[in-house]
Amino acid sequence: MPKKLKQLLAFVFLFTSLINFAQQGPKLKIKITGNVIEKVSKQPLEYATITFLYPNNPKPVAGGITNAKGEFDIDVNPGIYDIKIEFISFKLNEFKQKSLQASTNLGQIALEEDANQLNEVVIRSEKTTVEIKLDKKVYNVGNDLMVKGGTVSDVLDNIPSVSVDVEGNVSLRGNDNVKVLIDGKPSNAINIAEALRLIPADAIEKVEVITNPSARYDAEGGGGILNIILKKGKNLGLNGTFIASTGYPENYGLSGTLNYKSKNFNLFTNQGYNYRSSPGNMITNTEYLNSDNSIRNYVNENRENERFSKGYNGNFGIELYIDKTTSWTNTFNYRKSNGDDTDNVFQKYYDVNYVYDYTRTRINVEDSKSENVEFATNFIKNFKKDGHKLTIDGSFSANDDNTTALVTDTANNTADIKLDNTLNHQTQNRNLLQADYVLPLGNGSQFEAGYRGDFSKLVTDYKVENDGVINPNFTNTLEYKEKVNAIYTQYGLKVNKFSALFGLRWEDSNIDINQLATNDFNNKKYNNFFPSAFFTYEISDKSSTSISYSRRIQRPRGRMINPFSNLSSNINIFMGNPDLDPAFTDAIDLGYIKRWDKLTFNTSLYVNKTSDVFQFARRESGDFVNGTPIIISSPINLATEYRTGFEFTLNYSPYKWWKLNGNFNFFRNQTQGNYVYTDFNNVEITQNFDNTATSWFTRITSKVTLPYKIDWQTNATYNGPQSNAQGKSLGVFAANLAFSKDVMKDKGTLSFNISDVFNSRKRIMETNLPGILNSYSEMQWRERQFTLSFTYRFNKQKNEREKQPKRNMNEGEGDFQG
Repeated sequence: MPKKLKQLLAFVFLFTSLINFAQQGPKLKIKITGNVIEKVSKQPLEYATITFLYPNNPKPVAGGITNAKGEFDIDVNPGIYDIKIEFISFKLNEFKQKSLQASTNLGQIALEEDANQLNEVVIRSEKTTVEIKLDKKVYNVGNDLMVKGGTVSDVLDNIPSVSVDVEGNVSLRGNDNVKVLIDGKPSNAINIAEALRLIPADAIEKVEVITNPSARYDAEGGGGILNIILKKGKNLGLNGTFIASTGYPENYGLSGTLNYKSKNFNLFTNQGYNYRSSPGNMITNTEYLNSDNSIRNYVNENRENERFSKGYNGNFGIELYIDKTTSWTNTFNYRKSNGDDTDNVFQKYYDVNYVYDYTRTRINVEDSKSENVEFATNFIKNFKKDGHKLTIDGSFSANDDNTTALVTDTANNTADIKLDNTLNHQTQNRNLLQADYVLPLGNGSQFEAGYRGDFSKLVTDYKVENDGVINPNFTNTLEYKEKVNAIYTQYGLKVNKFSALFGLRWEDSNIDINQLATNDFNNKKYNNFFPSAFFTYEISDKSSTSISYSRRIQRPRGRMINPFSNLSSNINIFMGNPDLDPAFTDAIDLGYIKRWDKLTFNTSLYVNKTSDVFQFARRESGDFVNGTPIIISSPINLATEYRTGFEFTLNYSPYKWWKLNGNFNFFRNQTQGNYVYTDFNNVEITQNFDNTATSWFTRITSKVTLPYKIDWQTNATYNGPQSNAQGKSLGVFAANLAFSKDVMKDKGTLSFNISDVFNSRKRIMETNLPGILNSYSEMQWRERQFTLSFTYRFNKQKNEREKQPKRNMNEGEGDFQG
């Protein structure tokens, strides 16, 4: 290239740059300030989002959030902007093509609650928010002090209407027929109670409590659905939270949430490791009876449990923003745990006059290993019309559980030592596919349709050796295959203050239950319709009412159908029933919400009718251990159960420094049905299970801000007594306590909590079987725990409120909003 031509090009480039610089001027930032409030109460809105965009360009160029006083202070370049002010459940407030050439105060900006969000009520607090809708409640866990260093089970046990018993089983409104979802998908864990104890509480963003699900949701779970939403970072740039904890009995944990978000993608991960010791205990005092109800002998059984577990839970994910209307998220989850459980069982035998005879000792040393791998993918396409979208989801997982146990049995009146060796190997594969389509029709109406395929296979290989010889009575391989295909459709409309949502779901079930050792093959095929209907009416801006109906199913699985179980006790044995049929529930729910300035009241009246309900029955096996009968406990199908009840939830903030949350639930169970079986003497026995029982439970949580900004939280729960056809459970009171203090300029938080302050969290039962036995038992799965934790945040404000996350399977996509 000639030298003069090079000089000419350089001059043209320099001249063009100078002209361009002169036109744009220097990039001096200007300061934009303002104050965001709630329109009705005039209260400041903390964590409202302010976003600056160039007109006709959807990508944000600047932004920020409001502080505790609702104020914002954001630096931008001079120019013309569209400014959006947003807050969850409030209508968008927007400034179109606002010319900003100098520092400007936008003044006071009022946001109005969005009445279209299906009568949603949001109670804001410093750490946790509660979104109450007439069809569900959403609890944003936030920094709940009670669960620091804890697990998902601890989180659920602090949610109103939800209870977690001493063995980790979850119930909703006193009904344990609950479907537990994680990110909208059923967990592929073989033992869901153990899986919930493995996931750290700090990985949870929120919990959805759906007491009466619509046709959009899986029909499983007659008592309702609990959907646990895990954290997925959404803030621009790199940010994260790390939590370390320690406790007594010996308890250590380390977890973290990290994400990096740009305009084109979002990388996120949750990682957690814990080591836990959970000592527990149990007593069972039994009077064994003759046929005339006279006492035969006594056995007092004491158990001491020493449990140790090490667990890792982690996920990695990436959300790709393909364009402004399409996103694709892929997540890889991995869980692994190792556990050691020593169960010391001491049985003291007494004769008819309660004179001590001898002691039998059974020591069960159990070693367990579990590994879970899952890949999940989520594709969302939003069309031009607001609310018009297509969602496609897939989940593919594998789970492997391996448990071995050595039971040593000795008695002080003999020199014999008996050894029982058990092996329980379980593998499960689960594939899930789902597609959901939502089409707004205008004039306040909306159409939905979708498909869901759930395909799983569980193989349980259980073997028992008695002194080296295989015991055929307790050895089998159970193969469980489940194929469920479902389609659904829904139509919703909103006319003035009235809303309605009609849905119909059809599920086709194909289930194989095969006992390979005995060549017993059983196939069950059935298909069912599951209708639902919801009606809501807005009485005023501060009160609403609703009535809803849905039909649900509960399919027996796992321990319920496996006839082979552990031998921790040789005289009290649980056996599953492979011939169980599914139970069907018709549910009606009447709801009402009323708000005042400092108080929100939400109540429900509900009626459930369940056919072929599951019931646990105890009977004599015909076998004896030194003259003591072996009692078998097994689930059966009974005719009908009627459950009626009411509950209410109160959220009250009398002062800025004091917040109260209370929940009360009362229910009545009426069971009708007979259990007919042939006993070991070939005699037909009829057990009448007709029974009417009432019970109630209540929970109250108080949070007080003390001097020096120390937070104090107290949680107290009482589960009332309840009777059944074979006995009753007694009332139990339990309480938790927690303190928290922010340090390091709010980048760190130090928390201390006590779980089960009075060491009273137990399951206490009385069982009465005429002509067989009377027994009293207390079971404490985990004794009182002390936990100290430290939280550190970087590039992330405390309790930072973000836009609602992308929704996954069954998380409520396409909620009809009129």
